Amino acid sequence: MKNLRWAIVSLVAIATIINYIDRTALSVMWPGIADDLGMDSHDYANIMSVFLIAYAVGQAVFGRVFDAVGTRIGFMLSIVVWSISIALHALATSVASFSIFRILLGFGEAGNWPGATKANAEWFPAKERALAQGIFGAGASAGSIIAPPLVAFLYAFLGWQATFVVIALLGFVWLVPWLIIYKSGPEAHPWITQEERELILSGQIAKSSENQDEYVPTLPELLSHRQSWSVILGRFFIEPIWWLFVAWLPLYLNDKFGFDVKAIGASAWIPYCGAAAGALFGGWLSGRLMNAGWSVNKSRKFAVLVGGVCMLPALLATTVASTPAAALALITVILFGFQAAINNIQTLPSDYFSGKSVASLAGISGAVGVISVITAIQLVPIITNDGTYYPPFFILGASLVPLMLISVLFVGGRIAPVRSKQKNKPFAEMVR
Repeated sequence: MKNLRWAIVSLVAIATIINYIDRTALSVMWPGIADDLGMDSHDYANIMSVFLIAYAVGQAVFGRVFDAVGTRIGFMLSIVVWSISIALHALATSVASFSIFRILLGFGEAGNWPGATKANAEWFPAKERALAQGIFGAGASAGSIIAPPLVAFLYAFLGWQATFVVIALLGFVWLVPWLIIYKSGPEAHPWITQEERELILSGQIAKSSENQDEYVPTLPELLSHRQSWSVILGRFFIEPIWWLFVAWLPLYLNDKFGFDVKAIGASAWIPYCGAAAGALFGGWLSGRLMNAGWSVNKSRKFAVLVGGVCMLPALLATTVASTPAAALALITVILFGFQAAINNIQTLPSDYFSGKSVASLAGISGAVGVISVITAIQLVPIITNDGTYYPPFFILGASLVPLMLISVLFVGGRIAPVRSKQKNKPFAEMVR
């Protein structure tokens, strides 16, 4: 089977679409659910926070699980857990029951990203990894594009309980082609061509080029490297920007402009078109620069910088957006920049370490990133005065962009494979 790696990345992108349909369904239907069950924005923030706590734990756990059992079984476990849990949402009648089912959902969905990062490291040479990660990111954006109109349509005809059951079926359908196609990694897959296998394996830059043993750090060793902390801090500061919109965009449109479920379904998908474009652009840009002779270090950092330059002014400008069209246009730019940056940040674990450590670092950094997301989610009702004044919402996001750039551009030093007992580099080399 020619180009098997692109079939693999397509399946992971589809899983990511399903992941985002499932997690977005609650926010799209929240105005109707809140009316039915007598809930408010503080209840929503609490439900989201327990989801995110479970998501943080799940990222750390599934990172180790994927490195232990492999990508094929790891994805199967993750999607089964989250598909069952989203179906159980149909039985929720209170904040407590929603929270319980949301905990299961967060834990299961967390496996998608360390799994995607590990699949990327296994199946793609370094020059293609950011584009592959961009395809995963575009899957997240596509899920956010599809979810509002799809969920609003199902809600209108079936109600919110049946809608949760219907979207849960998508994950089980996905398992069929996954288990058929993903038989093993590229080293032993029976369908891969020899040409593609050599292309993939020759591009695994995180393996030693000096015929040394492959460096597979323990967890304490992994955390002893500044390169790991560059990834961890980068995600800590950037993750809330995405989640503020995933969790609060429908509520922002409802609070600020009076949108109901139908209007949210008709418009909340628009900014995620920009996110999908940003994911593909960020991946294409770093790969294009490498093909032009730029180093991995310069290519990754330049793409992240471009993303930051897009986000910061747009976040500040949204504080004064007075019409839905202006707000949606600016949020589109914000999410474009976010995805251009995050997909290169998520590629860094495979630039620094071998495939046997990639999912662990991806899971840990994702888990730490969720800590800042939980804090931001809890702050939103307070800083927006229960949804009546949103400028602080966007200022919060803007303040995180410079901190993310410092973490990625300077904390980790030069982007290159990490060796055991690697010596610290001088500052002049860090910024080259």
